[in-house]
Amino acid sequence: MKSVCNPLFALFVIVFLSACEKQDDIQNQASSSEATVAQSEVNTTQASIESSVLVPWKEGTHYKVLEQELTQSPVVVEYFSFWCPACYNFEPLAKEIERQLGTEVAFQKVHVNFMGLASKQSQELATLGMAIARHLNNETLVNASIFSKIHQERQNITTIDDIKSIFLSLNVSEKDFLAAAESDEVVAIYEANNALIDTNREDLNGVPNFIVNGKYQATFTRDMNAQDVIELIKWLSQQQ
Repeated sequence: MKSVCNPLFALFVIVFLSACEKQDDIQNQASSSEATVAQSEVNTTQASIESSVLVPWKEGTHYKVLEQELTQSPVVVEYFSFWCPACYNFEPLAKEIERQLGTEVAFQKVHVNFMGLASKQSQELATLGMAIARHLNNETLVNASIFSKIHQERQNITTIDDIKSIFLSLNVSEKDFLAAAESDEVVAIYEANNALIDTNREDLNGVPNFIVNGKYQATFTRDMNAQDVIELIKWLSQQQ
């Protein structure tokens, strides 16, 4: 199964959030007409966007029901890759989704390890870095630094020292980093991340990808805007 970055997410971000600093290969596949529309709307702020799709959302069009059991409590899981340009550009909207979900709905990022943009070892090291950061309660900063290292600095992650250098730059001591990396808590976070990949692997044809309450996979259509994406995920989080 080939897994790819989802170009539709990149289009959302270009038009509504202007998060992309440099065009990637996926974005270059957009037609000249789409680029013109994006440029004309680039100054639109997310605060002024109103949902353009009326609920109820339709199964088969806006979401897919998976053959999985519902989670005991509401949770939105974003499957992503640090190497995916669309995931990198989608980060501002992902943060807005988490903000609008509030405290009653858990939001969790799962880093995938099956992309063709990097070796399996590199992807697993990045997953470990995210797990350590989650344990140390600085996941947001570390994730941003990993994204920046790959997409802005154009550097790869090949050894544990590459991960360690990110933590050191964020004033985490080497002692604390090594202790966390070897802790049972981080091992549990790492294994839980990969277990969620295994559970939904057959449905993960591209990233970023959202699965809500363990049962519903969001599908975003071209007539949706950024706020529609948020509203759909919020609505799915209320479904049982």
